[in-house]
Amino acid sequence: MKVRDPRLVLNFLHDRNHVLPLGIVYLTDKCNSRCVMCDYWKNGNVFLSIEQAGQISSRFDALSTRWVLLSGGEPLLHPQWGKIADVLSGGKRSLWLLTAGLSLKKHASEVIDKCENITVSLDGATPDVYESIRGLDAFDEVCAGIRAVVKQGRRVSIRCTVQRRNFRQLPELIDLAHDLGVDQISFLAIDTLTHAAFARKDAIKADLSLAPEDLPEFERILCELTSRSRSDFETGFIAESPAKLMRLHQYFSAMHGLANFPQVKCNAPRFSSVFTADGFVQPCYFIEPEEKARDVNAAVMSSIRRDIRSGKRAECNTCVCSMYRSLPSFVTG
Repeated sequence: MKVRDPRLVLNFLHDRNHVLPLGIVYLTDKCNSRCVMCDYWKNGNVFLSIEQAGQISSRFDALSTRWVLLSGGEPLLHPQWGKIADVLSGGKRSLWLLTAGLSLKKHASEVIDKCENITVSLDGATPDVYESIRGLDAFDEVCAGIRAVVKQGRRVSIRCTVQRRNFRQLPELIDLAHDLGVDQISFLAIDTLTHAAFARKDAIKADLSLAPEDLPEFERILCELTSRSRSDFETGFIAESPAKLMRLHQYFSAMHGLANFPQVKCNAPRFSSVFTADGFVQPCYFIEPEEKARDVNAAVMSSIRRDIRSGKRAECNTCVCSMYRSLPSFVTG
């Protein structure tokens, strides 16, 4: 066994990124959804320029980046998103699109041409629940967009943010994912505690998280899913294991002081970084550096990675979207 790039070992030993397997790039902070848990649609007005994309691409070259996640805001709102995607790819990197899906049908052919993977955020299994969360009557349009790219053989996954308005629909969301023909569905808890990933300027509405009286019903739903969807867990169609899915219940219980928050194991800043639409860099979606930087190895970035490793970042203790990758996962035979 040998490491694809020996420099990657140094990422795991020190607080400097010698390689960057995954780069996450906000093409814009504008959005055409009106989500109750996010304020990009209220505050976003920046588009990544071709020049900035070229600068980021050059950094990806130097850091041997293999994957680029096109994110936002809504990346498909960028009027030159296809050209930006080409620049970021540089003809050597694979592209992965994270989208709310409202513009997916319109751009389906170009998305299929440029992106190997597509992840669609979908928080309701019915038009009414979707609209109550996303703020628009667009459920059918999003589903049509998903079907359009699935039909062409692209790998598509659905990501659902679990909250008070949709937790009862988890079984229906899994059924919908099957009906749409996607490869996988994943679930994460709504984050009401941090603001960096959602452009929020004010405290989030209190009624979006599960209430104490919801917890017994949510636990019952999760337990029933363990047996009802056993094959989906076994095949990985549901991305989380039953045990990891049950951590959602623990998380919402902890919000009310009824449990400890699930232990977070994350080293995402060791193998990825987030580039915002104005060209600055963050260690992850949820942490904004105290000083703006454009270099993944700026002093402030290395300091944050050191603090994350030593458990000094409070945001990490309640993170809803932690990622952990071991060095062997980056190894090929």
